[in-house]
Amino acid sequence: MIHRFNRTKIVATIGPASMDKSILEKMIRAGMDVCRINSSHGSHEMVEQIISNVRALNGELHTHVAILYDLQGPKLRIGDLEKEFELKDGASLRLTTQECLGTPEKVFIKYPQFAKDVSVGESVLINDGNIELRVSQKISDQEVDTVVLHGGILSSRKGVNLPHTVISLPSLTEKDLLDLEFILTQNVEWIGLSFVRKAQDVIALKNILRTRQSNARVVAKIEKPEAVANIDHIISESDAVMVARGDLGVEMPMEQIPVIQKKIVFKCNAASKPVIIATQMMESMIFNFRPTRAEANDVGNAVFDGSDALMLSAETSVGKYPVETINAMQKIITEVEFLDEIYYRELAPKKEAINFISDSICYTACTLARQAKVTVIAAMTHSGSTAFKIAAHRPKAEVYIFTDNKPLLCTLNLVWGVRGYYYDKYESTDQTFTDIKNYMVQHNLIESGEMMIHIASTPLNEKSTANTIKLALIE
Repeated sequence: MIHRFNRTKIVATIGPASMDKSILEKMIRAGMDVCRINSSHGSHEMVEQIISNVRALNGELHTHVAILYDLQGPKLRIGDLEKEFELKDGASLRLTTQECLGTPEKVFIKYPQFAKDVSVGESVLINDGNIELRVSQKISDQEVDTVVLHGGILSSRKGVNLPHTVISLPSLTEKDLLDLEFILTQNVEWIGLSFVRKAQDVIALKNILRTRQSNARVVAKIEKPEAVANIDHIISESDAVMVARGDLGVEMPMEQIPVIQKKIVFKCNAASKPVIIATQMMESMIFNFRPTRAEANDVGNAVFDGSDALMLSAETSVGKYPVETINAMQKIITEVEFLDEIYYRELAPKKEAINFISDSICYTACTLARQAKVTVIAAMTHSGSTAFKIAAHRPKAEVYIFTDNKPLLCTLNLVWGVRGYYYDKYESTDQTFTDIKNYMVQHNLIESGEMMIHIASTPLNEKSTANTIKLALIE
C-alpha cells in the first residue's frame, strides 16, 4: 500500500519570517496544512494580506490550506519599562494597575482587577515562568507588593501568569471583540479561543458566530488549570481542542503536562474532535538548521498518541528556517506513520447517540477497511461530520472526502488523514460512485487491483447523514 499523504497535519504560525507569498508557497509545498495567525501580533491590514496570499496560493497550487485565527484572550502582560533591568532574588517589587514606565521598584501590570483578584502568598510568574514573584502585601485596590523568589532580566511587555489565582476577566476581551469583528469579514475556517476556563466560554463565542451566520469553527485552547478540570464539557462544546503547552506548562506543574497531553488526546479521539499539540515542538529551529533529538521524539510521540495536528509557533513566524522546520517535522511524521500501531483505533458507536446510524456506518467502514486491507475510503459529506467520524477511527486507508460545500474543503485540512475534493453532481448514487472512482484513478489516488470503500447518504439529493457503504475492487 502506498502512503500518498501524511495523516498528521502541520499547523504553522505566520509572521515576519514567513508572510511573504514566496515563502508561504514553499511552506505549503513542504507540508503546511493550516496557516495560523496570532492576533497578538500584527495589524488587521497585515492579517488581511496573509489571508489573501494563502487563498491565492490555494488557487494556484490546487490546495486547501486552512486559516486558524487565534484570539488573544485575557493574556496578562506587564507594561513598558524605562529600560531593561535585572530583578535579583529577595528584592521587593511593587505591581500597580496605574499606568507608568516600569522601574526596578515598580512595574505596571495590564490587568485592572489584579490587586483585587490576587491574595497574599500567591505566585506571579513573568516571561513564561522564568521570573517568579510572591505576593507579600496588598497596598490598595491598585497596588500589591511582591518578593522576588527567582529573578532574572526583565524587559517590556512580558507575559504574566497567575497559576493560583482565579482571574475575573471575561474570556472575550474588548480587543478580542474588535478582532472578531474584523476576522468575521475574512471568512476564516477556524478561530482559536485562548485561555478557555469552562464550556460556557466556548458557547459564548459560538453564539456570536451563529448570530453572524459564520461557518467558522472554534478551537478551544487549553492553557489554564480550570480548563483541565472542565475538559470533558469543553471538548463537548468545541469543534477542536489545542493543548497549548506554553501557558499550560507555566500555569500547572510541568511534570503533569505529559500526562495531561495524553489524556486530552485520548478524550478528543473518543469524541471525534480534532486535537492540536502546540508550543516548543521544534523550538531550537528558531535559530538552528535541524531540531534536537528530544524535539524529534516529542513530535514523534505526539503523532503516536493520535494527535490530529502539530503546531509550530515562533519556529515559523520569526525563526530563521521556517521552510526547513516544516520539512523536518514532515519527515518525522512520515517515519512514525509507517508504524501499524497508530492505526485502527475503532470506537464502537453508542446506541443512544443522536447520529447512531451514521456513526455505525463510519465504524463499520473502518473495520471493514482493516479486515479487507482496503486502500481508500471515499466519502460524501455536506456538513463534514462523516469526515470527522472516519478520522477518529484512524483507518490505515487513505481518506478522501468529496463535498459540494467549498468552504468545508479548507476546514477539513485540520483533520487527521482527510483530504478534500469538490464534487457537486447528484444524479444517482451509482453515478456518483462511478464519478468518484474515475476521478481517483485519473489523479493517481488509487490503482488497479486496490480495494476501496464508498460512503454516502441515499437519496443523495437529501444531503442527509451517511447510511450507505459499498466495497469495490478497482479493475
